[in-house]
Amino acid sequence: MNRTYAGPGGDGRRGGGTVASGVNLLALRSHNTALVLDLLRAAGESGISRLELAERTGLTPQAVSKIIARLRADGLVAEAGRRASTGGKPRTVLRLVPGAVHAVGLHLDRDELRAVLCDLTGAVVAERRVPLDLGAGAEAVVEEAAREVEALVGEVAVLGLGAALPGPLDHRHGVLHRVTGFPEWDGFPLREALARRLAMPVVVDKDTNAAALGLALGGAAETTDASFAYLHLGTGLGAGLVIGGAVHRGARTGAGEFGHQVIQLDGPPCGCGNRGCLEALCLAAVARGDVPEAARVLGVGAANLAGLLDIDLVLLGGRTVAAHPESFVRGVGAVLDARALREGATAGVPVAIAPGGARGVAEGAAQLLLAPLFGRTDG
Repeated sequence: MNRTYAGPGGDGRRGGGTVASGVNLLALRSHNTALVLDLLRAAGESGISRLELAERTGLTPQAVSKIIARLRADGLVAEAGRRASTGGKPRTVLRLVPGAVHAVGLHLDRDELRAVLCDLTGAVVAERRVPLDLGAGAEAVVEEAAREVEALVGEVAVLGLGAALPGPLDHRHGVLHRVTGFPEWDGFPLREALARRLAMPVVVDKDTNAAALGLALGGAAETTDASFAYLHLGTGLGAGLVIGGAVHRGARTGAGEFGHQVIQLDGPPCGCGNRGCLEALCLAAVARGDVPEAARVLGVGAANLAGLLDIDLVLLGGRTVAAHPESFVRGVGAVLDARALREGATAGVPVAIAPGGARGVAEGAAQLLLAPLFGRTDG
């Protein structure tokens, strides 16, 4: 492939991926530009005027005009017509161009790969899904992922790739730790390997953190500063934690290893090396067809989280939950309600199915690139 890659300086290097050709990524990520872009995105097709942008951001009209000029030159902003003014000539209305540049979200599950191409609004415009063996070896998985991303992107300009997969891992450095059941990944520099193979910026995070980020930005919680837990039960069990509107990763980016809290001493062995882990008990119940018991066990873990963090909401996701949504909502909710009753509260923490469905992790992974562009914290 022969594609143009424009890095932070817009230097037009050649590489194996199409990275926002001609767009100055460093300038886009400035605070003031992010404020303007976020308002343009919120305005939608109806658009917003320069004067309104200045009033809402607190920037001078001159500063807004300079930012808009650069964004228009990069093709990210276009005129959306004119609006009558209370005095003087009509105001030019501006709108974001969603398809000017895209972000790729990649979900590497233990047995499946899903990749989505999202425009600037976060809407999915293309998707690929294929079987995957995470135990096939790092080089084979990286190559398979790269081929799917290249097929998805084609010649479209992208900001980069957000990759999400089971943890634990080091989000800051993009290095994996001992993924449960796949010890051979321990210490593998996934971010570096994907960036080198695709010649584009890459961000790596846990699948649950990526999904939680997408939910926080998509308004799944009732307020922007809400605290909630996203519990993902699929081939494994993990949690994404949003505290005060931001993803909580912890000092060493290891927060959210929810599935490996021991709740039954001397219980069945878990792939992590412990016994009686929440994940092992949940998956064992699912394997024998006892969904109510799996939901009850998941509820015990959710109640532990509610007691520790005083969260506002529990959201459930993952393919196992998706196969029995009502049973899991009912079962987890019953445990939380019983806990609330014991403590004298009127109601337990609300429980709901997370919006986004099967591609929620992949969409959240794309937000790892998009969120900073609009000045939204990614934790």
